[in-house]
Amino acid sequence: MTELAISPLNPPILPAATGNYTHGVEVTGGRRMVFVSGQVPWGDEQGRIPEDFEDQCRMVWRNVLAVLSEAGMSVENLVKVTTHLSDRQYRAANSKIREEVLGDHAPALTVLICDIYAEEWLLEIDAIAVG
Repeated sequence: MTELAISPLNPPILPAATGNYTHGVEVTGGRRMVFVSGQVPWGDEQGRIPEDFEDQCRMVWRNVLAVLSEAGMSVENLVKVTTHLSDRQYRAANSKIREEVLGDHAPALTVLICDIYAEEWLLEIDAIAVG
């Protein structure tokens, strides 16, 4: 059995990747893939959705990590993360919280500014992990 290796791909002709991401990710030796559906700020005990972006963002990451944990994985298994923001004003807060969650781990990353299914949701995150 080949050991799992997740390697960053940062071609020298591209600007340096900053902010907890890499331009690409090569996975070798992986045996399982987990596709995390778009997670939204829904899931506290009372079914409330936080109004504050930072609280919503932390709740969404909690939900992503819960799916990974259910598969016996962690943030270190993430190879691709896509974040959908409802407004450009949330970019800095999103980056700050993502860096807190990911630490030194740097998956491939996409951030989009777009409409989101429910108006009260300020973001949605989907992801791909390998193990």
